[in-house]
Amino acid sequence: MNSDLPKVLHPIGGVPLLHHAIASGASIEPERIVVVAGHGAELVEKSAHAYRDDIVTVRQEEQLGTGHAVQQAAEALADFEGDVVVLYGDTPFVSAETIERIVAARTDHDIVVLGFNAADPARYGRLIMDGDALSKIVEYKDATDEERAVTLCNSGIMCASRETMFALLDQVGNDNASGEYYLTDVPEIGATQGKTATAVSCDETETLGINTRVELAAAEGQFQTRRRAEMIENGVTMWAPETVFFALDTYIGRDAVIEPNVVFGPDVTIETGATIRAFSHLEGCHVARDSIIGPYARLRPGTELSEGVKIGNFVELKNATLDEGAKVNHLSYVGDATVGAKTNIGAGTVTCNYDGVFKHKTTIGARAFIGSNTMLVAPVTVGHDAMTASGSVITKDVPDEALAVGRARQANKEGLAVKMFEKLKSLKAKAGGKQ
Repeated sequence: MNSDLPKVLHPIGGVPLLHHAIASGASIEPERIVVVAGHGAELVEKSAHAYRDDIVTVRQEEQLGTGHAVQQAAEALADFEGDVVVLYGDTPFVSAETIERIVAARTDHDIVVLGFNAADPARYGRLIMDGDALSKIVEYKDATDEERAVTLCNSGIMCASRETMFALLDQVGNDNASGEYYLTDVPEIGATQGKTATAVSCDETETLGINTRVELAAAEGQFQTRRRAEMIENGVTMWAPETVFFALDTYIGRDAVIEPNVVFGPDVTIETGATIRAFSHLEGCHVARDSIIGPYARLRPGTELSEGVKIGNFVELKNATLDEGAKVNHLSYVGDATVGAKTNIGAGTVTCNYDGVFKHKTTIGARAFIGSNTMLVAPVTVGHDAMTASGSVITKDVPDEALAVGRARQANKEGLAVKMFEKLKSLKAKAGGKQ
């Protein structure tokens, strides 16, 4: 990847590859999830726990192959009775349906492997079948010419009972071209001990592995294409779907409208009937039904919008709650704030929430009117039905129904403008017309 970041932490759909793989496994509601971390283990473990705090993490201190990696989970699963499904952190698109078919196939076989028919088998390992029985898996570098002609390829994903998996892994050696302990040796060793193995196949796109930035970009495109199709199928209107980008967990209700060039970061929920106008960016927020956002709006984490809220162009919200029917139509920043129902925030308003060390809260009541270019210096409260005059700097609480004026008194100097212009033009002439 030519990166300081561990491969499985590179993002697709706004979240690390690892999270996609965990989500695939979590879709079948397993009793336990174990993440084996190798390269960049500390960062990988932190990311896994950020996704789910009940995940168990173990380390592969030396990277000695896939079989060796799975062995590191033996202690974490020592008290577990059931099937173990091995997934890969750099293979993000395995579907819940495919995993369910793998688990179902365990009913009749001791070991189940996921395969795919590759359009270009290239250097993939091959699944050597005898009818519906899997006789062995052979790595490309160890395969004969006849075995390389097989197009059914190994995804690396495998399922067996916990007892079978670790008993057979204990017998895997490293007498191969790479000097590694291959998970793929498990079916062949099992066959010598009367264990049956089979393969379940899926579409090649599900087994896409990420090893380069080119492949990462291609995978992002594949993810976005699939999510756009799902959104449209679920009743979301998009004028130019190819310009809209989703995160893994983006949720949008039916009859919502998403205009062109909208980007959804992680943790966004858009309810039925909302409109997200062009060139907006949303992350970590909830937009209730019939709200209108944008164009050119930015909603940051902690933003909670009730029904019928209107957020206009060049407005940024962060950690802000707006009640039903509130409006922030243009050129404003509202952060660390609560805004009451039907309140109008005028253009150029800023909640001054940060003093350089601490964040402070602004509270605005219902039906208030905040005049354009108001600076609300937090912590401060503006009451219900209150008003601030345009251009005010508000540093004290404003009672209900009061008008707050916080600006210097205007003074008009008769004729002074002409005198000033004449003086300035004279200075410019003396300077030879130069500014």
